[in-house]
Amino acid sequence: MRILKACILFIPFIHAIPVNAQDSSLLKMLDDSIASVKKSVPVTGTFKGTKIINLQSVEAPAKNVLNFMIQHRFGTLNEGAYNLFGLDNATMRIGFDYGITNTLSIGVGRSTFEKMFDGYLKYKLIRQTEDNAVPVTADVVGGLYYNTLKYDSKPYLTDKYRTSYSAELLIARKFSRDFSLELTPVWIHDNLVATTADKNDLFALGLAGRLKVTRRISLTAEYNYLPTGQVNSVKVYNSFSAGVDIETGGHVFQLHVTNSQGMADPVFITQTTGSWGKGNIYFGFNVSRAFNVGKKPKPL
Repeated sequence: MRILKACILFIPFIHAIPVNAQDSSLLKMLDDSIASVKKSVPVTGTFKGTKIINLQSVEAPAKNVLNFMIQHRFGTLNEGAYNLFGLDNATMRIGFDYGITNTLSIGVGRSTFEKMFDGYLKYKLIRQTEDNAVPVTADVVGGLYYNTLKYDSKPYLTDKYRTSYSAELLIARKFSRDFSLELTPVWIHDNLVATTADKNDLFALGLAGRLKVTRRISLTAEYNYLPTGQVNSVKVYNSFSAGVDIETGGHVFQLHVTNSQGMADPVFITQTTGSWGKGNIYFGFNVSRAFNVGKKPKPL
């Protein structure tokens, strides 16, 4: 009888040993699975807007999200006090970007500069992951631009000669929570150029960066290098811009200074005639707001 009682008391301990071992194994597998998921999570917030300043960024609206942006450039600082150092004059662009899918977006815009309409498609090729299995984010962008400014002395300016195209590869890496860089090779084709000395096909290289200084404030800068020998009929300068991004709820305010008046890609990359050294500096800002215009995804 004593032996039977001892066996009965010992049974729970016998069952406890394999159960605890199994629990430990399952917990370890669960932890490993969670760690694996965390490592494969895509990096977010490489930049805060679809534009860094003038350049396209690797950011794009998610599926069914409409992004509305106003870009504004005042006149140059060297216009003096009479024009309030450029504040009396301004050019602007209004644009809309829409996420068709989480990897494909479309954008349209209209600028007062040269009364230009623009449109583009942006497709995300790869996306940087937390574990650096994919070290960079890369997008490809194709753009179409149409100049509608009236020229009474140029009746030959048909639709064909008013049109330009662009192709860009955006390669960005978020090195840390606070620092990101983007490299952007650009090809631009103008159907019409000023003289035979100018190239119809132009190549440029953009470099941009973002440094986060507080939870809601970041410093940005970008430089677009246009190799010499492509535009010869007029003196052009490389576009350089610097600014501050301020996040306020659903809005992003981007304040900056730049030597480029135009905001469409062919304009600021290949037609910048302003010089920082001569005071041809434009103060401006971008303001963007995102709206969800489709059905929200169902929770998993």
